[in-house]
Amino acid sequence: MDNKNVFIAIALSMSVLLFWAAFFENPKPVNNNTPQQQKANENIITPNINESLKINKISREDSIKGSKRIKIENESVIGSMSLEGGLIDDISFKKHKQNLENNLNIEFLNPAQTENGFYVETGWTSIGNKINVPSRKSIWKVNGEKILNNKQPVILEWNNGEGIIFKKKIELDDKYLFKITQQVQNNTNQSIDLFPYAQITRNKIPDDIQNFYISHEGFIGVFDEELKEDDYDDIQENKIVREANKGWLGITDKYWMTALVPKNGENFKSTFLYKDAFKANYILNNPTRINPSSNNSNEVKLFVAAKEVETIDSYAANQNIDKFDLVIDWGWFYFFTKPLFFIIDYLFKYSGNFGIAIVIITIGIRLIFFPLANYSFRSMAKMKAVQPEMMRLKELHKEDKVKLQQEMMALYRKEKINPASGCLPILIQIPFFFAIYKMLFISLEMRHQPFFGWIKDLSDKDPTSIFNLFGFIPWDPPSFLIIGIWPILMGASMWVQQKLNPAPADPIQAKIFAFFPLFLTIILASFPSGLVVYWTINNILTIAQQWVIMRQTKVKTN
Repeated sequence: MDNKNVFIAIALSMSVLLFWAAFFENPKPVNNNTPQQQKANENIITPNINESLKINKISREDSIKGSKRIKIENESVIGSMSLEGGLIDDISFKKHKQNLENNLNIEFLNPAQTENGFYVETGWTSIGNKINVPSRKSIWKVNGEKILNNKQPVILEWNNGEGIIFKKKIELDDKYLFKITQQVQNNTNQSIDLFPYAQITRNKIPDDIQNFYISHEGFIGVFDEELKEDDYDDIQENKIVREANKGWLGITDKYWMTALVPKNGENFKSTFLYKDAFKANYILNNPTRINPSSNNSNEVKLFVAAKEVETIDSYAANQNIDKFDLVIDWGWFYFFTKPLFFIIDYLFKYSGNFGIAIVIITIGIRLIFFPLANYSFRSMAKMKAVQPEMMRLKELHKEDKVKLQQEMMALYRKEKINPASGCLPILIQIPFFFAIYKMLFISLEMRHQPFFGWIKDLSDKDPTSIFNLFGFIPWDPPSFLIIGIWPILMGASMWVQQKLNPAPADPIQAKIFAFFPLFLTIILASFPSGLVVYWTINNILTIAQQWVIMRQTKVKTN
């Protein structure tokens, strides 16, 4: 391996942070069933819970005002549920604001009639839909308290007028967990079989979705311990049906999520589909029998949550929900990424500034890999030292490739250089650097956290721009021209780092790699500033280490 390959390895170690996940995108689900097999599978469960409904779109405020509702509030969420259909369709997060300029809560669930409708329904259905069960148009009656909070449940009731009474007991903890107990009282003289179900419906793909492979947004679930993630476009193309005896399913955004958790041990069929809207639902495969003059019930847990790591982990443990922590997209390097979060969270609480925590953890990672990096940089320094002689040999033996290889190997032996020694240490470090990059990208805890100076939100891009001289010219450039101070510092540090590395022998490759810092500066300008701070600090530490080693080996820099 010559100096060209060493330089390529260095470039890849940086670019992999941006493009790793793109190369390892999960394969799209393929439906291999014939139409006959698919119809047979669907007939295993005959009740239909996916009827289309025509909805006239109105504003969120008008929709909420136009229906009878029960108020919902605890220390984490505020909203309401509609008595029409018994839908949970109005939830905002009290601790998370829309932006730094106002104090408005994040509005997550929205009524069905709104453009961004996003809501949860629970209910019963029967084979052939022969039993009159509550529908989306049914008006529920409230028994007792009309406010749902963590101190008191709400009980809803609906009578079908044919001797069957349906009840819902809805409980809410002090954070994000709803427990819904559905009960059926059979006052007829015949046994009935009903199938309990629950469904999350989202009218459209969210406007702020980040189409970047490093973070999954869309459908998610764990079925018999197997994690499944499906994008919105996957579901638009194919309905995906899975069966399991335990697990959970839902729809996740970068920072927020909804999830349904059936009772463990109850065999259920889950369906992710698009039919006028995106739907994630489950229905039990085995019916619940309600004998004459008796009742029976079923329970489902619903999470409408901000993806706070400590909260999600406590739910996974306390509610015994298998792999529920994977609703936060820790990625391929889970065992690196999640521990790094706990470290940076501790540093954040200790220092009081998330940006300082990023700097400290970056220094810590560099110290851990200091010996490996030293070994790699010494090898590159030696390669740089003999580069003039290598160029002389290439010019001297340009017509005889065999002789050139012999002379190059002789030079390596004389100078005690292993041309491959610079690559392996870099490759070993890649998973760790990608893990910290991933952790910062998905971290809700970094959202709306300031650094110093002009950085008011580390989860947002650097707001300054070189095209208005960083605010000195009274002009607001378009978004694609916002290239801030931190991205420029990152690009400059990468350029300096290139100058310390052996240059590619091929002139075309040299020009391509010379353009690389500018390319990444433009690309990273729109990235969260916390990531750019991390990358810049990492580059500066790398430059310092390389410079010291080159001084020790007496290598001249370009």
